[in-house]
Amino acid sequence: MGSVTPYETDGGRRYRVRWRTAEHAQREKKGFTTKKAAELFLADKEVSIARGDYIDSALSRVNVSERAQPWLAGKSTALKPSAYRALEITWRLHVEPRWGSVPLVAVEHSAVQAWVSELAAKRSATVTLRAFGVLAGILDVAVKDRRVVRNVARGVDLPRKKKKAHVYLTHEQVDALACEAGHYATLVRVLAYTGIRWGEASGLRVKHLDVLRRRLQVDENAVKVGVEVIVGTPKSHRVRSVPFPAFLAEDLARQCHGKTRDQLVFGDGHNHITTPDWAGGWFVYAKRRSCVPSELTIHDLRHTAASLAIAAGANVKAVQRMLGHASAAMTLDVYGHLFDDDLDAVSAALDDARARAIVGDRWATGPQP
Repeated sequence: MGSVTPYETDGGRRYRVRWRTAEHAQREKKGFTTKKAAELFLADKEVSIARGDYIDSALSRVNVSERAQPWLAGKSTALKPSAYRALEITWRLHVEPRWGSVPLVAVEHSAVQAWVSELAAKRSATVTLRAFGVLAGILDVAVKDRRVVRNVARGVDLPRKKKKAHVYLTHEQVDALACEAGHYATLVRVLAYTGIRWGEASGLRVKHLDVLRRRLQVDENAVKVGVEVIVGTPKSHRVRSVPFPAFLAEDLARQCHGKTRDQLVFGDGHNHITTPDWAGGWFVYAKRRSCVPSELTIHDLRHTAASLAIAAGANVKAVQRMLGHASAAMTLDVYGHLFDDDLDAVSAALDDARARAIVGDRWATGPQP
């Protein structure tokens, strides 16, 4: 229970309110000019404590930076190292300079909107959305911790992220690119015909290959984060078996020649291969010499694998399993447009079915008058 007590000031009698929080911490507020106003304030506090939505003003006065550290610490255990690094850099470069010293309770919706608009004018939509996500995530936790009543960052107008158009290579283009890639030729073909990610290919070991069944077991993921290569589980955290076409068997066998079961398939067997330099590495030169689209990225070889599989007649569940997507719906979201030819097949099949049914009915009933 709280209390209301009077006290004298030069300006006359005033009233002080004392109460205890749900954690039994002593709080007080003074300066009320009437006893009724003080009692109403106390009643409001007691009801909010009983409902479980009491906000301790002392907790809401801490700066955003003080709550950012535990939020980031939580993300470090939940995210892959590469994803966490992107969040941590975004916090340091874009969020902390503007919001780090601002108390939680002082963050205003209009100020967040102005910040997002300013950032969007200078940076890409991806960077802007990630920066907003960091601030909004910190404030979301502050709401759950009952430090602020609501997240004022939610509801601001955000820039739209434009989807980059996928580049799909033909069989001939894949072969041309591989021929110009030198000793990376097998790697290029594996990426373009299995759809495994670069990190998954980098972590592929001899023991993960079953040449007789023509399967790759995707068990590790090796990603360069900063200057360090971090080895972990695949993106989905699930091991999967990926088929590869027969023509790759001999090339993969050569990659494994002289290596032990635990050594890496690609590279020297000991050190994980890292992504090529986007400005002037072997991949750039191979693209230029093979005359494939200049905007092609390493990840587009994964998209190429999906398109080639679909064109060869693979159904959506097969493509989902090959790529390691969480669901067939996700596969359709990304590659649904590649299944458009199926619509023509459906309409043709319906037309044939109707024609057979009508001809059958007419044959059974005889000629119509």
